[in-house]
Amino acid sequence: MNSRQLEIFLDIATEAALAAGAVLQTHWGKLEDIREKGRPGDLVTEADRAAEDAVLSVLKRHVPEHPILAEESGQLGDRQSEFLWAIDPLDGTTNYAHQYPFVAVSIGLLIEGVPQVGVVFNPIHQELFRAAKGLGATCNRRSIRVSSTTELEKSLLVTGFAYDRRQTPDTNYPEFAHLTHLTQGVRRDGAAALDLAYVAAGRFDGYWERGLSIWDIAAGIVLVEEAGGKVTAYDQTSMQLSSGRILATNGRIHDRLSAELLHVQAH
Repeated sequence: MNSRQLEIFLDIATEAALAAGAVLQTHWGKLEDIREKGRPGDLVTEADRAAEDAVLSVLKRHVPEHPILAEESGQLGDRQSEFLWAIDPLDGTTNYAHQYPFVAVSIGLLIEGVPQVGVVFNPIHQELFRAAKGLGATCNRRSIRVSSTTELEKSLLVTGFAYDRRQTPDTNYPEFAHLTHLTQGVRRDGAAALDLAYVAAGRFDGYWERGLSIWDIAAGIVLVEEAGGKVTAYDQTSMQLSSGRILATNGRIHDRLSAELLHVQAH
């Protein structure tokens, strides 16, 4: 895929993210229909659905032949295509419902299974993160880079807790406690796409989480890698999007953070 084509796809993703962001701004603080999607704490609102409609409208206008995997609509289009758009129209729905402004539209494009275009937009803070393979990463059109922190003890990390945390023994609570003691702090803000965008921008030094869907992380992976960071599985093997697990860092603390995660899991 040449850079010009990636730039076109990046512009399409940006248009879609801004359209969805405008919808989210309109509904901010005015929600009337908040429901659970089967799992406790997994919310959906009229804003999610309206924002997704806005994204789908833009994509269908520009790339009607491309399949889409969207959080609310599921898989749409030809599964055999080399392209797949992974869409989360509102990452951080619980935050949004409570008017906690850590929310985002996340739009990633996978080409032959690899995330290559990513846009993450927080419409409340008006921050637009963009990246495409080989083209670098930006926030509001200014170049961003991962942090220069080299020691885990001096790092600020971020994570999240899966929706099934009440039912499963496989949680990252032990990792959270362990790393809180080893670092300058671990945050939990409730929007994976923004967690990754913040790693790309150097605001966080590292991020790990489990129980994620492709639409949560596809865009953010591109941002981190294009900002000079590293994304792998917990054990530093190549990340499998379907695993729902991710380790993303500035690269400098990657080995140590991976080792600590594996240490906790072994005990």
